[in-house]
Amino acid sequence: MSFIKDQYTVFNYRDIFFSYHMSEDKRCSSMALNHYLVYVYSGEYRIIEGKKRTVIRPGECVFVRRDNRVNMEKLSVGDQPFRGIFMMLKRPFLRSLYQKMEKREFPAGAGKFRQSTVILPATTEIESLFLSLTPYFDSSVVPADEMMELKQIEGVYSLLNIDKRFYPTLFDFTEPWKIDILGFLEQNYMYDLSMEEIASFTGRSLSTFKRDFKKLSDLPPQKWLIQRRLKAAYDMIKQDGKRVSEVYCEVGFKNLSHFSVAFKKQYGFSPGK
Repeated sequence: MSFIKDQYTVFNYRDIFFSYHMSEDKRCSSMALNHYLVYVYSGEYRIIEGKKRTVIRPGECVFVRRDNRVNMEKLSVGDQPFRGIFMMLKRPFLRSLYQKMEKREFPAGAGKFRQSTVILPATTEIESLFLSLTPYFDSSVVPADEMMELKQIEGVYSLLNIDKRFYPTLFDFTEPWKIDILGFLEQNYMYDLSMEEIASFTGRSLSTFKRDFKKLSDLPPQKWLIQRRLKAAYDMIKQDGKRVSEVYCEVGFKNLSHFSVAFKKQYGFSPGK
């Protein structure tokens, strides 16, 4: 599966995403529901968590832990477009792999990673894994699902060989508890989450989430989110004096043009005014 919009291209082969971005406009994403391995070939990948900023440069790889609260940006650098591979490690895949593994391999007493991101050392395993995926940036070369699954397994074992803390981090299958919807959205409205992801984060099925949300607001949840983001952006621009180019990613919009259109529709004038 693939999609192309403007100068932004993504190919998805069995939860391995090949991302190509060539524009001065940065691409924003946020809050990972699943674990990710991110390898950068060119450009920059930035991860912002509060006041902490981590920059991933060409040839570097980072592990992004699931259920975190970080903002992530893909940027071109000079004439170099952003090119990177995102390997998603979902719970069902990890659970299936866990059931096949010899449990005697597991280290005793290892604690989980608590930080949201882990910059990985430049090991031979990581480098060879992602270099072997390079040909698939050519969309005419479609890999078999079985090959992509083997690459995911290779990615997991590469992590396990780097640090024993990846064992309890990857193979933690605890499901989230049911939590307050509006409280969660007030804290996380700026993250680009689907309704399915929000439902999962609040410990609900999608149908239960929609039913519970209807009791709290007359607006559909997606419209509630857009209005909340626009209100936050309005306050940042008017009260805090921030530039439009600073706030659109911060409040959860993927790009400047979409933000400007939504802002003008809500308030009747452009954010610049």
